[in-house]
Amino acid sequence: MALTYYGYNKCGTCRKAKKWLEDKGIEFKEIDITQNPPTAAELEKIIKASNLELKKFFNVSGMKYRELNLKDKLPAMTDEEKIKLLSSDGMLLKRPLLTDGEKVTVGFKEEQFEEVWGK
Repeated sequence: MALTYYGYNKCGTCRKAKKWLEDKGIEFKEIDITQNPPTAAELEKIIKASNLELKKFFNVSGMKYRELNLKDKLPAMTDEEKIKLLSSDGMLLKRPLLTDGEKVTVGFKEEQFEEVWGK
């Protein structure tokens, strides 16, 4: 399955990740996370495939996260509510988010990208 890259062009971390992929010659389908965030159903699959905790998908340093006071609200929310919230606004998602349907990375760490996406 092709690599899907959810990113945001104004995000420095996303630009670094994108450059890394391009430098390695790795093809990917780019989706603007702010215009087309993954749906709740897509997120459920991505989260399940990642084996990461749901909270790892939240952009905790983002303004939107702070505006909504999610640090205090998330503990009381169900996973279903959290996923629905994430799918409603791409700015709440930690980025870049990459998946090929089986593997997932959230954020950008060169060592992790090399391990997961390197050829």
